[in-house]
Amino acid sequence: MDKSTFLRFQGYSKTHSLFNSNSFTEFNLLQFNSAPKILKDPIEFRNHRLGKLVEEFVFYQLHQQDNVEWIAENIQIQRGKQTIGEMDALFYLNNQPIHLEVVYKFYLYDTLNTYQDPLAYWIGPNRKDSLLYKLDKLKNKQFPLLYKEETQQHLKTFDIDISKVEQQVCFKAQLFLPYNQSKTDVELVNKKCVRGFFISYEDISIFEEAKFYVPNKLDWLIIPHNHVEWLTFVEVKEKIEKQIKDMRSPLIWIKHNDDVPIEKCFITFW
Repeated sequence: MDKSTFLRFQGYSKTHSLFNSNSFTEFNLLQFNSAPKILKDPIEFRNHRLGKLVEEFVFYQLHQQDNVEWIAENIQIQRGKQTIGEMDALFYLNNQPIHLEVVYKFYLYDTLNTYQDPLAYWIGPNRKDSLLYKLDKLKNKQFPLLYKEETQQHLKTFDIDISKVEQQVCFKAQLFLPYNQSKTDVELVNKKCVRGFFISYEDISIFEEAKFYVPNKLDWLIIPHNHVEWLTFVEVKEKIEKQIKDMRSPLIWIKHNDDVPIEKCFITFW
């Protein structure tokens, strides 16, 4: 495992589940029976999309468990020539067949709108995604896929009784609160998922004395560290300006001085 992959895997493994199993009853949550072992083997993770890379990390961790017998992953279900869906993974856990869906998200606490449902406040950094949308997709599209006729025909090759399959989700997330509002009431989600803050591009001049780093998308997983090439305020504004104009909100690291922990922050276009 190369250094960058190691750091990404480390960041993934230290990300908490978005929900606590004793307070969330919508879906069954995947529970790992031990912390992941970061092995020094020559394993290669092929994916260059963050969501797919996290899937590989989850599968890698599951393969380490003695009570897991792997069946298949990324199972595409087709109706004729049309792909109607994909199941992330199938495996036996203590001889119990499991259909697993993997989710890893970055959510910001919306300050522009008000909602009745506390979960509705969690949105993607570009305002195109939301926690409620993802939960609805799991409930009404991804999990029901198991019971489609085409899926049942496909799974016959694995000799699986659909009626005995338990469905679980591995739902990890990094949460970001409005700047200087760390006391925001985080209801129904795991407070340990809070990883930083966000601030509008219009207001970032308050950090003009700081140093900055702009990680690429895969490195959003990484826990901030000092061993990067830091940018000045002028340099980082120039670097992220195009993303802001394109209505994209970049993730950055902010270093105030050596005595203060490096912070993770989204700079929003909104």
